[in-house]
Amino acid sequence: MSLTGNESDACDLVQDTFVRWAEKGHQLRDQSKAKSWLFTTLHRRFLETQRHMVRFPHLELEEASYELPVFEADAVVHLSGIEIVTMLNQVDPRYRAAVSLFYLEDNSYAEIAAVLDIPVGTVKSRISRGLSHLKVLMNATEQPRRGGERSK
Repeated sequence: MSLTGNESDACDLVQDTFVRWAEKGHQLRDQSKAKSWLFTTLHRRFLETQRHMVRFPHLELEEASYELPVFEADAVVHLSGIEIVTMLNQVDPRYRAAVSLFYLEDNSYAEIAAVLDIPVGTVKSRISRGLSHLKVLMNATEQPRRGGERSK
């Protein structure tokens, strides 16, 4: 409880620690050190969880809505994954790399900055510009479809 500050998270942490004990406890040579092994494992697991939460924060949709691109629902419904990837390949390569790493590979801004060897701010602007270009391509593709549906 002192690490997590939350009973539910503390229970999950303890349970995960004992699962690891069940998996790897037999490797402990000196059984008198079991308590310190458990506490060390618990603390390391807590730190892993905290790092993961920092890299991939859980936000409610309303909290992150300003970061999401705005797409017309009709445009997305009619496009297949292959069509979207094809459109992504039409985006300028500078922007395509950042968009692909963020949305397809689930990399953080910092990881993308390290991979592309650019500042984090540049990563954010390239993702934004790449999404804007992708939206233009999606809307251009959607226009002929809408016209074709009306003429039926």
